[in-house]
Amino acid sequence: MSISVKPRFITFEGIDGCGKSTQAKLLIQKLEDEGKEVVFVREPGGTDISEQVRNILLHSGGDEMTGRTEALLMTASRAQLTKEVIIPSLDNGKWVVADRYADSTLAYQGGGRTIDLEWLIELNQFATFALQPDLTFFVDVLPEIGFERQGGSPDRIERAGLDFQANVRQMYLKLTKRFSDRIVLVDGNHTIDSIQDVIISTLIKRNFI
Repeated sequence: MSISVKPRFITFEGIDGCGKSTQAKLLIQKLEDEGKEVVFVREPGGTDISEQVRNILLHSGGDEMTGRTEALLMTASRAQLTKEVIIPSLDNGKWVVADRYADSTLAYQGGGRTIDLEWLIELNQFATFALQPDLTFFVDVLPEIGFERQGGSPDRIERAGLDFQANVRQMYLKLTKRFSDRIVLVDGNHTIDSIQDVIISTLIKRNFI
């Protein structure tokens, strides 16, 4: 691989248990091996303020938290992360790899909580200062597969159930078609190495690396 001058903002999306976090970390290692400076972020979280919001979103509130509250908290966390970490990192010539970003709100609160998609897109635009990822990998698996892969105690959103995850996945599929120039669907049922090969080859084809 060659050294790309322009820093890139790469995001990973998918339902819980799809394997996106593993792929994000493997990509970071590959990029660092090639001499790139890479900043890893996860959502919700990534700054002191955003981590406090994450705790509210995932570990408190229970069933009484409304879908709109969830959407507003998610995007509030994202606004802080974007302003404090992502934009400065890109401006300083560093790559940014994100485990979830704006598409998660469209999928989870749009598909899962049935909030109007166009309103959420506008909300994301405000929260992200209109920053768009250069490329998004949607790692696709069925909800049943994702559920089997999850370990530990599920958080508040993971406890929403398989029907909820199915609705989230369907929205991701719609987003992949709508934003086909940016979102690349990757079959998450293949081996970890095979999935990473697809990701690297996609970056090469787009002259990112």
